[in-house]
Amino acid sequence: MRALVVENDGRLGIRDFPIPLPNDYQVLVRMISCGICNGTDLKLINRKLMGFDTYPAILGHEGVGTVVKKGKKVVSFEIGDNIIKPRLYEPIDGYYPGFGGFSEYGLVNDLKALAKDGIRPGTKGFSESEADRTRQIIPPDFDPVSSAMINTFCEVLSAFGNFGFQAGESIVIFGCGAVGQSFTRFAAISGLSPIIVCDIKEPKLKTAQAMGADNTINSKEEDVKKRVLEICPKGVDYVVDAVGCTGIINQGMKLIKFNGKICVYGISTDLYMQLDWSRGPHNWSLQFIQLPTYKDEAEALSQVIDWIKNGVLVQEDFITDVVDFDDVIDAFDLVMRGKAGKIIVKFPPPDDSRIH
Repeated sequence: MRALVVENDGRLGIRDFPIPLPNDYQVLVRMISCGICNGTDLKLINRKLMGFDTYPAILGHEGVGTVVKKGKKVVSFEIGDNIIKPRLYEPIDGYYPGFGGFSEYGLVNDLKALAKDGIRPGTKGFSESEADRTRQIIPPDFDPVSSAMINTFCEVLSAFGNFGFQAGESIVIFGCGAVGQSFTRFAAISGLSPIIVCDIKEPKLKTAQAMGADNTINSKEEDVKKRVLEICPKGVDYVVDAVGCTGIINQGMKLIKFNGKICVYGISTDLYMQLDWSRGPHNWSLQFIQLPTYKDEAEALSQVIDWIKNGVLVQEDFITDVVDFDDVIDAFDLVMRGKAGKIIVKFPPPDDSRIH
């Protein structure tokens, strides 16, 4: 099988690997699509993802695939099921999974089958953490290419709930990439108001309006503090960093009201900063959610599916480009140069004759 790798020197390449063999508790999944994550994937390439230091690595964590083979003890999945977040669990030919979604085949553990035989996190024979909760079946009538967005939706919605956002509260969202758009759309669906979105690109601000933003601010051309306080004279309840820029924290200090909260979701390459709370109210809070809680992320799927079925959440609205796997390196180049939005990579038509 082919897979997208980042070499020790940071170069991207496509390499051939053996197709992984599922054990008794796993299913083999043929990948259909995988989204490029402007946060995790780019941080992995640049060796900036906190807690990950095993290279060379196989990239990708926003995948969708279909089950083509199942272990004899599997009870939760059937051949033909479409599953989100397949991955690789073990190194292959010296390449480590950085999570491995950009490979033509992946694996999924069946937690129910493992538990049935007494194999749980912390016991011998368990090869993954609670992250396996997030690897779930999606409806068969959902387009498996655009459904790569469901990975982002579940991650963001889990954070959305943990930040504590409530209907009627005011919010400023910095950034209007796929993550910022998701926060904006969820805020609109959930009844937050006013919703103010900041970005430096006008097309993205127009997208934010379509997602439900009440006000948009071009932070490159306008005075953000002046505009926000014109809309909310006492400040806002929440400021969200959906970009990954530590400077937004200090900027948010000037925007939150008494007992307001700055919510950091974007993954910054800088893991330290000088925090100046002289700009803020006497009482405020700062909350980081840079690794979604797997339990909450898994539980978010049912809500995401309901919103998609009801038409209030449309996967295609968040996607700017769909490219073939053969063009994945060029697609990453566009993303790294800031020339593309949310790209979904589509894998070639199946050739399961290689599976034994």
